[in-house]
Amino acid sequence: MSVSLASTMSALRRGAAHPTLRPLSRPMSRDKADTLLLLTSCALVLAPHTMHLPIWISLLCAALLSWRGWITFRGNRMPPQWLLLPIAACALGASYLSYHQFFGREPGVAMVVLLLTLKLLEMHAKRDLFVVILVSFFVMMTDFFYSQSIGTALLMIAALIATLTTQLSFQYVNSVPPFAARVRLGALIFALAVPLALVLFILFPRIEGPLWGLPNDAGATKTGLSSTMAPGSISDLAQSDEIAFRAKFIDPAPPQDKLYWRALVLDNYDGRTWTQNPDRRKADIKPEVSLQGSGIRYEVTLEPTGQHWIFAIDLPRTTLVVPGNLVKFSGDMQAWATTPIDKRARYLATSFVDYRLQADAPKSAMRAWLQLPPGFNPKTLEFAAKLRAESGSDAAAVESVLKFFRTQNFSYTLQPPLLGENAVDEFLFATRAGFCEHYAGAFVFLMRAAGIPARVVNGYQGGEINPVDGYMEIRQADAHAWAEVWLEQRGWVRIDPTAAVAPERVQKNLVSVIPRKILGGLINLNSGKNGWLSKWRFNWGAINNAWNQWVLNYSTEKQKSFLQSLGFENVDWQTMILLMAGLGGAVVAIIAVPLVYNRQKTDPMQALYDLLCRQLARAGYPRDKFEGPRAYRLRVTAADSSLTPARRLAVDRFLQLYESLRYAAQEPQQSKNGLTRLKSLFSECK
Repeated sequence: MSVSLASTMSALRRGAAHPTLRPLSRPMSRDKADTLLLLTSCALVLAPHTMHLPIWISLLCAALLSWRGWITFRGNRMPPQWLLLPIAACALGASYLSYHQFFGREPGVAMVVLLLTLKLLEMHAKRDLFVVILVSFFVMMTDFFYSQSIGTALLMIAALIATLTTQLSFQYVNSVPPFAARVRLGALIFALAVPLALVLFILFPRIEGPLWGLPNDAGATKTGLSSTMAPGSISDLAQSDEIAFRAKFIDPAPPQDKLYWRALVLDNYDGRTWTQNPDRRKADIKPEVSLQGSGIRYEVTLEPTGQHWIFAIDLPRTTLVVPGNLVKFSGDMQAWATTPIDKRARYLATSFVDYRLQADAPKSAMRAWLQLPPGFNPKTLEFAAKLRAESGSDAAAVESVLKFFRTQNFSYTLQPPLLGENAVDEFLFATRAGFCEHYAGAFVFLMRAAGIPARVVNGYQGGEINPVDGYMEIRQADAHAWAEVWLEQRGWVRIDPTAAVAPERVQKNLVSVIPRKILGGLINLNSGKNGWLSKWRFNWGAINNAWNQWVLNYSTEKQKSFLQSLGFENVDWQTMILLMAGLGGAVVAIIAVPLVYNRQKTDPMQALYDLLCRQLARAGYPRDKFEGPRAYRLRVTAADSSLTPARRLAVDRFLQLYESLRYAAQEPQQSKNGLTRLKSLFSECK
């Protein structure tokens, strides 16, 4: 069956299907392509905010972006204001119901995010486009209120380059470069701004407080250890691979089984939970401590916790200084800061692994460490009485309990059975499976029931040296609980009952006892330091640490130290501003001079030709895009031209000379003389 050519072309123009020919795909129009690029860049800008904004805001923004994309694809009209105004009013009301205020960081960011997405549905002129782009830049900045990690910075760089590319795409009038070329130009604009940004970062006078100047923003506060301990509290934390703090040792690090990072001392027990008596944390109580041997010096970089306690190897010297905070010690050698650690903190510490704590104190002063709640764990009380009768000394009783843990089929697990009202009884005589908090709590209960002063200590145990940067990384998975007992003439002695059941936990780390797996067990995090996953983790940890040390922790002290290393002593803020202005000006000159020198120079003959074309367009003879100088001359100088004879003759001569100069080979001197003649003819064409 034959098909006529006319009907085939008609069908293709209509986009209809044909049995023998496929419809030709039409390229997307420039307006659609640029609008979709704008929506993509806005999605990149908004994506990080989904982590902290209410879910309804994220869903509403996704719906509005999808709506705008559908309008773009279909070529529909923008929604009317009578439809957008109720949506905006409902969003405003819902924001108030979520935050109970209109002012503040959280509601402010939510309103800006909603403004950006709603503005996309209300774009009618080019100025609206620039409003969207400027609001996008502001929304990028607000993301740093919540996270300043290197991952966030990289994502914002990608969003910034995408937004710059979008802005450039809308600037072109006629021909548009390929998408890859526009992306390269956007990246180049960003790269040109980096040197000046580095100068401002290094030399701008530092302001004490979190980055961006908002309280509690910069730290991404994570509590980590809790001020209480109950079965399951530390085992849940031990499944986290997040960094708690890092340590850089000045002196050789102690062996793994000596790395007990002391934090909290718990004394009160209610039958279920161990808590801390706040009255014990008094600054006027001086601990009776005798430090022996040589100290170990190290620097700690503590991640934000929102808590008061300070971590140090057991046992630290009581001259511990945290910049911007005051550190005090209680009588049980707990170090605590007077204000919460709500931003990353760095401090130097000196610890002694050999010490004697309250060795000369009378036993009568230890009665507070013998208290037990009445009516709980009768089997444990009976077992403790028998143990007391069979042991000749407190030290022998301690050893008997440790032997009991080693020989009675106790197991170390992250998922122990649930315990009832008499938790210690059930753990010691029934389940016999638990994590470090089970063993430490049961051991202290047994000791107190046997008349031996004892207490629970919480902190971290161990750590892993990163071979890339030499920092020891202590993770939340290293959270640990142990016990201390008071023995006459020896004072408080650290006893770790977990080591009696799982010595590998103390001698190596947690994953040597309980491997942690991800992706359904396909990847084992305990793959050795030579495995590809461990190498990747070490490198990424070193990069994050460098980012924290040199970017997020670039404090006033570090800035002064850096300037002193360059030879500037006692630099005040006036000198710093002069340095910043001088170096910033030099950087701008280094960047700008090559750009100005290498810029595309305008051809003077082309400039005269373009100027004449504009003059003739105002006279009623606009040049078509496809017209060359000869066709344009013939049309303008035709017999029916409305130009005066003198002007028509001057235009004819100008265009003939321009054509010969532009398209014929000329010697340099001929071109120079021709340009002079062309300027003379141009003055006659007016």
